[in-house]
Amino acid sequence: MSIAKRNLLIMWVCNFLVAASMTMVVPFISLYIETFGDFSSEYVQTWSGLVFGVTFISAFLFSPLWGKIGDKYGFKPILLLTGYGIALSVFIMGIVSNVMGLFFLRMFMGVVTGFIPTSIALISKQTPKNEAGKTLGTLQMGNVSGSLFGPLLGGLMADTFGFQYTFILTSIGVAIASTVVLFGIHEIKQTEEERKNIKPHTSKDVIKLIFSRKLLIMVMLVALLIQIGNFSIQPLLALYVSDLTKATSVAFLSGMAFSATGFGNLLLTRQWGKLGDSIGFEKVLLILLVLASILIVPQAFVSELWQLVLLRFLYGMAVGGMLPCITAYIRLEAPLDMQGEVLGYNQSFRFLGNVIGPALGGFVAGFGGISSVFYVTGSLFLVGFILLFVSLKHDQQKHLSESF
Repeated sequence: MSIAKRNLLIMWVCNFLVAASMTMVVPFISLYIETFGDFSSEYVQTWSGLVFGVTFISAFLFSPLWGKIGDKYGFKPILLLTGYGIALSVFIMGIVSNVMGLFFLRMFMGVVTGFIPTSIALISKQTPKNEAGKTLGTLQMGNVSGSLFGPLLGGLMADTFGFQYTFILTSIGVAIASTVVLFGIHEIKQTEEERKNIKPHTSKDVIKLIFSRKLLIMVMLVALLIQIGNFSIQPLLALYVSDLTKATSVAFLSGMAFSATGFGNLLLTRQWGKLGDSIGFEKVLLILLVLASILIVPQAFVSELWQLVLLRFLYGMAVGGMLPCITAYIRLEAPLDMQGEVLGYNQSFRFLGNVIGPALGGFVAGFGGISSVFYVTGSLFLVGFILLFVSLKHDQQKHLSESF
């Protein structure tokens, strides 16, 4: 087995472990806060939102920095630093006894939340351009699989062992993944000849590169819109499910509706990546934005739970190919010596979407009901399609005029 294929296999397994570990604790953060004292429901809800969101805010700020360091010193050291950093922060969460402690630990976890983005940069850099979509789609499957099973395992462990032990076991899972990277990953270094040909660059040069290529910045804005759309409905899904069914097991049923999207993701992510290798990632992204818009709006009209689950599954099949296509496109456009930092900025756009999405969803639902959030999300995908389509046409016309 080649080094590149071995690295891909190891990172798939490690991404599964990290994604599963990170999503294990998210469903019961509010319940964990309740164990710290006799608080009002308003207090718990407010701090649950703050504790959840602060991770993404700090991750938004620090993602480009990890990419920049990875470009300069290699991605394996960053994987180890962020992996063990996440494990340490989650471990201490299991023994913390107050809300402020949990808040600052979640903030620190956002600072070191660079494991999965760095793994993408590592695999992207070692992958030939003509296989970028298929390979990055395969890697994405590890992340999606872990995110699917994480909440289920977390709920089961919390019921069996309690919240504190679940945090501790979760940290062990992340530490195991980091140790596998330590002994298993062999980063393909540049030769002395290749290093001599690389011109030194600053963060200013990277930002200038991004803004000089309109299609590249537009792809990143689309990534932002995708995350806003995905996260706008997630916090409200359990409430929406409770309106559709009279069953008492609302948590399980909302988990099923959530997981349906992940299973759709899992089914076609790699295939969309392969199609991008053949016809172009920007074209596949246009197709997926239209499909996602078409499949999310009808979710506002469902009257039965099975209808929602089916539509969430079909929606997952479309939305699952978007992020691998965006990453693969950046792989083609960004120079190898800047790739980690460019991917870091793309990740920052995504983390920003993770913060804006729930806030937008809550605001829209407060005015027009939960069903109106689906209309807004569908509109966001259409806006993304229009922006990307116009930019693509402009880029094609520019190349055409330059060829004469």
